[in-house]
Amino acid sequence: MPHRAALVSGTLFAFAAGLMWGLVFVVPLWLPDYPAALLTVGRYLAFGLIALPLAWWDRARLAGLTRADWVEALKLAAIGNLLYYLCLSAAIQRAGVPLPTMIIGTLPVIIAITANLRGRDRDGPLPWGRLVPSLALIALGIALVNQAELAQRAADTDMARYATGALLALGAVACWTWYPIRNAEWLRAHAERSPRAWATAQGVATLPLALIGLVALWVGMAATGSPFAMPLGPRPGFFVGLMLAIGLLASWLGTLCWNEASQRLPPGLAGQLIVFETLAALAYAFMLRGRAPAPLALAGIAILVAGVAWALRARPGTLPLPPA
Repeated sequence: MPHRAALVSGTLFAFAAGLMWGLVFVVPLWLPDYPAALLTVGRYLAFGLIALPLAWWDRARLAGLTRADWVEALKLAAIGNLLYYLCLSAAIQRAGVPLPTMIIGTLPVIIAITANLRGRDRDGPLPWGRLVPSLALIALGIALVNQAELAQRAADTDMARYATGALLALGAVACWTWYPIRNAEWLRAHAERSPRAWATAQGVATLPLALIGLVALWVGMAATGSPFAMPLGPRPGFFVGLMLAIGLLASWLGTLCWNEASQRLPPGLAGQLIVFETLAALAYAFMLRGRAPAPLALAGIAILVAGVAWALRARPGTLPLPPA
């Protein structure tokens, strides 16, 4: 069972990660004319380059990682970084912010249930009787927030494009159901490892994947005769600056904060705290619009916060002893 200090510090780290990760929802709105694939490889190319000097700083800890550890970092980078953000940014460009936010917002519920069903947490499973009320509050809050958002969409929405965005958002959910549970299991199985070094290792593993993706995208666009100005697009300065910003804040710092949270909290509880990402994304979207959320959305946000508060009251149960 986690101590109270670990519970509080883990929650604060999860909150900080949510603030960082919420930034990635607005990037496709700032660069609507950029392909989602370029936004993805640009973000993680920046992440990988930022990770290189950090890797030199942490070289002693990284030298202690085994080949199996690096393979794990590569898997986490490919699915939790590149594939996730490719699906998410493409979904936002096709369906806008509300629908992907609604679908991604179900992650706390899906991750908590998945973590409990897996039953691999060292602290034991979270009791379903105490988990269900918080999950219900979170689900209700998400539904209210996004009902208010969807009501503001234009009636002439391209439903085919909108449906494609929904499917891509579901793909992002699948990626990010797998990533935090797998990442938390590795961290909690290697409690002696530095969460900072593990975040840096994932950045280093991301770099070659992003380079391969950039080359493949460049060649593919040239072969199809695309008029898009590769590799930096029509606004190179803004694109590079934005990629560096989210590479540092959302990718490295967000991953570091999440790793710190994952070492302190049971996966089922940590999964629910991804709701902070949803709240941050909504807050940033409202700020970009320059207007306050509707009363229904405010009610949903309040219920989301109540659900998180309820979740923090849950404590892992006792696992049965294995047979002799």
